[in-house]
Amino acid sequence: MAARRTDRGSSERARRAAKGPAKKGPKKSGVDAPGVAPEKKRAPRKAGTKLTRAMERAAQAHTAKKRPVKRAPTRGSARRAEGLLVKPSSVFSKESKTADGRVRLNHFLAKAGVCSRRNADELIATGRVEVNGEVVTELGVRVDPFEDDVRFDGSRLQPEKSVYVLLNKPKGVVCTNAAHEQKKRVVDLLPTIRGRVFTVGRLDMDSEGLILVTNDGAFAQEMTHPSYGISKLYTVIVRGRIEDGHLEKARGGVWLAEGPTSGMQLKVDRMTKDRTYLKVTLREGKNREIRRVFAKLGYPVASLKRVRIGSLTLHGLGDGDWRFLQLGEVARLRDLARSDAPDEAPAEPASTARRKTRKAPKGGRKPLPPKPASRRKATRTKNRR
Repeated sequence: MAARRTDRGSSERARRAAKGPAKKGPKKSGVDAPGVAPEKKRAPRKAGTKLTRAMERAAQAHTAKKRPVKRAPTRGSARRAEGLLVKPSSVFSKESKTADGRVRLNHFLAKAGVCSRRNADELIATGRVEVNGEVVTELGVRVDPFEDDVRFDGSRLQPEKSVYVLLNKPKGVVCTNAAHEQKKRVVDLLPTIRGRVFTVGRLDMDSEGLILVTNDGAFAQEMTHPSYGISKLYTVIVRGRIEDGHLEKARGGVWLAEGPTSGMQLKVDRMTKDRTYLKVTLREGKNREIRRVFAKLGYPVASLKRVRIGSLTLHGLGDGDWRFLQLGEVARLRDLARSDAPDEAPAEPASTARRKTRKAPKGGRKPLPPKPASRRKATRTKNRR
């Protein structure tokens, strides 16, 4: 019996090998082989689940990274971010116009964004400027900014509106407008502003902080000339522990190559083993004045950052960020420049002001001077006893 069973099994295997591998038919839906667990079908993921929302947010963030980000003014401007479209308007101040509203030709060229007034005189003298179809080479010619047709190299010019920008300059950026400059310039950080703009004063390449950019020459003069006295606050770190005698020298003025400085206001924040942290206030703008003064005193500057100009601060501006100034801010700066009072005099507390004078005694006598603090304290203690 065992032999017959073995022969039958071997013959059956030979017959199957001759026929070839068995073909598998399609599976019937809903029918499973006996002894095999049915496969679980995944239900479609519902929209709005936590996982779906997380995937959508990740996809949006990935797409946003690829989009070019335009730096636009954050506040204080009604101008469009894609460029400043300018039209003839009340661009020129009353001081620059005559009674009939005419202005000097070089002033008009500067307001049109061609170049500065000084360079405009050279362009006029070389015959590159036309007024109403005629070449003008005479300096001092006046034109009507709204009626006359002024052309430079054949292109008609229009005066631009005044632009006032506050920018946080990072390190490694220069303040020049030279076209051949290889390093990144401040004006390169303002791609959406059309026309010629320039920095008000300068910060050297290794310094950072606030700087004004404008196309208004009169405004720039008021912000930079020492006679107007607009203060600028800097945070400075110098190498070494600075001595009191050297602080007094810096406050009183140091002689540089172009003459003595007018002095600076200094406040020591703190000192470490090999560093001194200072706050420096200047009202004039000699070239690299802070660095040169402290280098002459024997304390090289390790870090310099301008944190305030007049009433403007760094609030809300990261490295390389900028915004347009509001009209009220521009007016405030000009009021500070034209006033005789210092622009950073702290307001006196009301309690201190009340203690300054005492009531006049009866009989028309003069008011008594305020009591010293020590006397007031002694009197108060005596009354308590």
